[in-house]
Amino acid sequence: MTDLQTSLIVIGGAIVVGVISYNKWQEYKAKKSVERAFSSSHDDVLMGQSEAGAAPISVTEFSADRREPTLSSGDPVYAETDTPVDGTEPAERAQEELDAQVDMMQAAEEKELPVDYLIDCTIPLTLTTQLRGEKILPALQSLRHVGSKPVNFAGQHIDGGWEAITHGGIYKSLMAGVQLASRSNALNELEYSEFVMRLRQIADDFDADPDVPDMAEVMVTARSLHHFVTEYDAKLSVNIQSNGAPWSVTTLLAALERQGFDVRPEGRLVMPDGDGGVLFSLSTNVTLAEETTNRLTLLLDVPVVAPERDGFGAMIACARSLSSRLDGTVVDDSSQPLSDAALNEIGGQIEVFYADMEAADIPAGSTRALRLFN
Repeated sequence: MTDLQTSLIVIGGAIVVGVISYNKWQEYKAKKSVERAFSSSHDDVLMGQSEAGAAPISVTEFSADRREPTLSSGDPVYAETDTPVDGTEPAERAQEELDAQVDMMQAAEEKELPVDYLIDCTIPLTLTTQLRGEKILPALQSLRHVGSKPVNFAGQHIDGGWEAITHGGIYKSLMAGVQLASRSNALNELEYSEFVMRLRQIADDFDADPDVPDMAEVMVTARSLHHFVTEYDAKLSVNIQSNGAPWSVTTLLAALERQGFDVRPEGRLVMPDGDGGVLFSLSTNVTLAEETTNRLTLLLDVPVVAPERDGFGAMIACARSLSSRLDGTVVDDSSQPLSDAALNEIGGQIEVFYADMEAADIPAGSTRALRLFN
């Protein structure tokens, strides 16, 4: 081997070692930057939610301060005497309390049923004899879906009230419902025909008489509802772009979990709303095989988050908090910085969006919205 070859081998080896050392140094810096970002003891505007849920957050002003409820000068004050300070006699007050209890009982009876007249094609089944829930339920298990559309049932108690069919209940009528639309499509003719055919088989077993609506009318209703779903199927995203070195994914994910994000079985990171729901989700925009990322994306599924949760405000607060901690910039999908004015405009559009959904009797975040936008 000549001196030239030996020199080239030595130089090549030095380059390889240098590249490997540089990559390790970059990984070390990425990991340390994330660790420093989340090691601060300061309060986080985003993650310190109580079990009762976070208070609405303004899109232009975010504060970690919490305020306890106080008694204002306009609140009624009650003295510990037999006669109320408002002058009401004890007998009148007792009657008012009794009426209030009756109202509460009536409200409690108005339970949310599994069959919804607005988003389901409902078919009543009149029973010739009363049936127990334990006899009905096994037959209904064979009809839970037609195509991609869920099928649900409700039963009318012998006292006239409607409820989800349960063991021990005695029912004089049934109601079947197939969902008319979802995010993917509307109920079609084949699905409706299958639903009616299989429902007739169940009705024959119970000696029931189903009142089947005309297919053409059902299809018109289904397409109209799907049009609404398509029109209001809105998702908003904001991104945090690194201003310097990329972040270590492993360290970043561990830190985000400690700060309140949940990791779902499919790998998504979500911020819970405190009541079993989701405010928004987070993506690292890289595969599991990659070790670093220079961009995070927060995504809000607008129609499935109730207005009082202020999902948009919470998401923007999260983005700002993360950008401050990680030395990043809040940007749109085109990597352009998002100004306060732009965020305010989006917030106003969301308010109109929520008002329109409320007017359509499908409030954002309601059971109806969750079923439709799934």
